[in-house]
Amino acid sequence: MIVKQIWTANAYRNFNYLIACSETGEALAIDPLDHEKCLKAAKDEGWTITQILNTHEHRDHTGGNDALAAKTGAKILAHKNARDSIPDMARGLGAGDIVKVGKTVELEVMDTPGHTMCHVCLRSHTDQPALFCGDTLFNAGAGNCHNGGHPAELYKTFDEQLAKLPQSTLIYPGHDYIENNLRFTLDREPDNKSAAKMLDKLAGQDPSKAYVSTLEVEGEINTFFRLTSPTVIARLRQAFPDLPEKPDQRTVFLKLRELRNSW
Repeated sequence: MIVKQIWTANAYRNFNYLIACSETGEALAIDPLDHEKCLKAAKDEGWTITQILNTHEHRDHTGGNDALAAKTGAKILAHKNARDSIPDMARGLGAGDIVKVGKTVELEVMDTPGHTMCHVCLRSHTDQPALFCGDTLFNAGAGNCHNGGHPAELYKTFDEQLAKLPQSTLIYPGHDYIENNLRFTLDREPDNKSAAKMLDKLAGQDPSKAYVSTLEVEGEINTFFRLTSPTVIARLRQAFPDLPEKPDQRTVFLKLRELRNSW
């Protein structure tokens, strides 16, 4: 499996992805908003884009579908319940489905509601696992739930699915928000040395050569995985004085998401 991360350099700080089969040169485009950059990247590598996959229905992820499909004939794949919001879907996806690219690449679909209720992530069947997580999981952060999502469902996705993936899983998010997210982590957990070190390292990074984290790293720097941290809980109680003495992880997650909405 060959992964090419494409920095769009747009106002929304989107990443697009190409996943290619090393034997056939067939490629899957994930959330190809900037279809021209995706086409150029494929041409430069000698790849042929045969499929388009949208992690969810928001226009900053689907906006390049029509142009890319028209120029390549690629088939559009997305969550099975997104047919009304993503035109011309050729295949609706559900949990456990396999997306094949060429002869060598298999990606397993995860049904990951929260950011929207029609969101999928893809995890690779490779020795070095990788997760293409759209707007569910960001480096050092979690997706918002403003436009068709629900924070309680996002918590379930984190708790029941993402947290159980191998710690070595590479994280490929839909946007570059890492610097701001690290600042939120440190606002919530000022004594988080890993987050402070990471911010020093990555402040002002070139997103065209973006740092790729792992789930293990996220467990150290992402406040939405640090729900039992005494500092996180103590700081949270300052904002929410009625918080129980020993809040459950779901409550901590939801309160953090609420604070992040206006931070």
